[in-house]
Amino acid sequence: MPSTFYSAPPHWHWLIVLYFFIGGLAGGCYFLAAVMDLFGGGRHRTVARLGYLVAFPAVVICGALLTLDLTRPERFWHMLLQSATWRPMFKAYSPMSVGAWALLAFGAFSLLSFLGARRETGQWAVLRPPRPLGILISVLGGFFGAFLAGYTGVLLSVTNRPIWADTSLLGLVFLVSGASTSAALLTLLGGSRVASADTGRALARFDRWMLVLELLALVALVASLGVVARAWLDAWGALFALGVVGVGILAPLVLYARTREAAAGHSALAPVLVLVGGLLLRVVVIFSAEGL
Repeated sequence: MPSTFYSAPPHWHWLIVLYFFIGGLAGGCYFLAAVMDLFGGGRHRTVARLGYLVAFPAVVICGALLTLDLTRPERFWHMLLQSATWRPMFKAYSPMSVGAWALLAFGAFSLLSFLGARRETGQWAVLRPPRPLGILISVLGGFFGAFLAGYTGVLLSVTNRPIWADTSLLGLVFLVSGASTSAALLTLLGGSRVASADTGRALARFDRWMLVLELLALVALVASLGVVARAWLDAWGALFALGVVGVGILAPLVLYARTREAAAGHSALAPVLVLVGGLLLRVVVIFSAEGL
């Protein structure tokens, strides 16, 4: 039996599950918005604006969830500043320290883009592409957004808990899942306004590719676990197979294919199932290891 089965659990519960899920949405929505803004030629500007408007409130919620999960929430600033000297507390060797600063940086860039999306005329227009400052903000914000979406999986991989520490693919899985759920969320929030437009088709196409990539990444993850994968021969494994793979990946792929063949336009069911599957993925990964 791997040594990871003899380690103490960190006692992470719903606050962390929600942080992982909403963090993936925050980073993924911003990244998609930045790509659409930078390379869409103005065709996807409406949904790009929507992505910026979603990202900042989502990252604020992430910060609140992390703070509430602390034993002493009022000391959250100790992650960023040394209490004795008030100097920056940055530890390059610590994934938690790197993640805290990355979350802060992403929060700053997402705030600037949020302000630019709220007021696209006048002085605020400089915060959005194609203005030079807007391009710089979107590029850096997109980088930190992608980092946030995948970082949570990497954080799990450097622990000593079973399943988490027995594979190096959790970061990739969470990154791809964050991209897929973000495309689904933007599709839902865009509603009928993007149903027959090029933006709606682009989001659906992107989500299909991300779902396929996520399925391949999950297969590789299970294979990389080796004998540890037997830990999922229980109710959590059933939820993984039926909820994450069946409901969250295969069913949306079928629905997307039918919509495409019938040229029926936008369907809300597929994006909803993608979001459900993304949440269940994090539930299974966190709670299955907590109970071992």
